[in-house]
Amino acid sequence: MPHPLSNNEFHQYAEAFTTPESPALASLNRETHLKVQLPVMLSGHLQGAFLTMVSQMIRPKNILEIGTYTGYSAICLAMGLEDGGKLHTIDINEELSDINQKYWQQAGVADRIVAHTGRAAEIIPGLEPAFDLVFIDADKQGYAHYYDLVFNKVPVGGFILADNVFYDGEVMQPAAAQSKNAMALAAFNEKVKADNRVTQTIVPLRDGIMLIRKDKD
Repeated sequence: MPHPLSNNEFHQYAEAFTTPESPALASLNRETHLKVQLPVMLSGHLQGAFLTMVSQMIRPKNILEIGTYTGYSAICLAMGLEDGGKLHTIDINEELSDINQKYWQQAGVADRIVAHTGRAAEIIPGLEPAFDLVFIDADKQGYAHYYDLVFNKVPVGGFILADNVFYDGEVMQPAAAQSKNAMALAAFNEKVKADNRVTQTIVPLRDGIMLIRKDKD
């Protein structure tokens, strides 16, 4: 089923005027679509370029990514790390590690990435660094909990990105028509909106990315 927010002429036009994928990203994009289930989960060219641009503007010392998948977004985010910086990425599925490790090497970022396998809710509390940038793109019903777990690990002035906050437009439907995932994301959006410690905006890119800045503890 075509993704309703990524297969339109606006997306195609924007992609045409966006810096092309690197060879490593293009190969990873292709292999994911050929060999891996649910390739719609891949960030892809346009969203990946956005993630790189955000990371390059922030120049984070440390990044936390919740949801690795085949490693495309990790490459994009790692491109903006300051010298010596690290990206910690968490995924419960270790079966894709051969793919992501291969392409992290090809992209030249493997030495900047620390991969964790397991449940994010159990791993996050044990992570020591402060994270200037957090990207949440994992199980949708866990978003609110992940937000709470990472909040005190993000310094004032740091950023949290949350993907799929439109959930194919379901979050705009009446509650009775929403799936459990859509209900969780709608509640997450409301939670962030009500949090007076942050400022936020939803970028209507692909399936919606919420960009959150921590203004105070």
